[in-house]
Amino acid sequence: MTTTDMFPASDVDLARLRDHLAVDAEAAGLLDVSYRTLDTPIGSMLIAATRHGLVRVAFEAEGFDAVLDSLSEQVSPRVLGAGGRLDVVAFQFDEYFRGSRRSFDLPLDRRLSRGFRSEVQAWLPHIGYGQTLSYKEVAEKVGRPRAVRAVGSACATNPLPVVVPCHRVLRSDGSLGGYLGGLEAKRALLALEAS
Repeated sequence: MTTTDMFPASDVDLARLRDHLAVDAEAAGLLDVSYRTLDTPIGSMLIAATRHGLVRVAFEAEGFDAVLDSLSEQVSPRVLGAGGRLDVVAFQFDEYFRGSRRSFDLPLDRRLSRGFRSEVQAWLPHIGYGQTLSYKEVAEKVGRPRAVRAVGSACATNPLPVVVPCHRVLRSDGSLGGYLGGLEAKRALLALEAS
């Protein structure tokens, strides 16, 4: 059974209905997490925000349904696809991928990070556009020079990749290390920033 069989309305009408629902939910204070997807040069990405700011950036490889399930468990079950709250975020992503933006100027909701991981992720924007540091150097910068593996873990669990630039952290030998979005995405981001 298709959606049209269940709801005798066109896709355009259903999209309009979803948009109205999102606007009404936002106005009534019933929308805790809004999300949308973006087409980017490194593939489709999901962005999600609360009233406090951007809370999650996800790569398609993570599985958007799994990411949304996680947001509903960790933040709120009131999650809805709604673009309005994310228009500025989408605009800044577009500028970044066109090469006209070197850093993001967005409110961030960091509730998905805690402890040392949060400290590392909060420090990562200090690595300038087009620059890289090793995991070891980041550990030294945050005052825990022996916590190299913990820095790697903080980068691997960064809920706000691209905006919080964990892609600028490499192994000491200059090799890429890992990346939540895949090494091809990390390579593409570094190439974008080197151009």
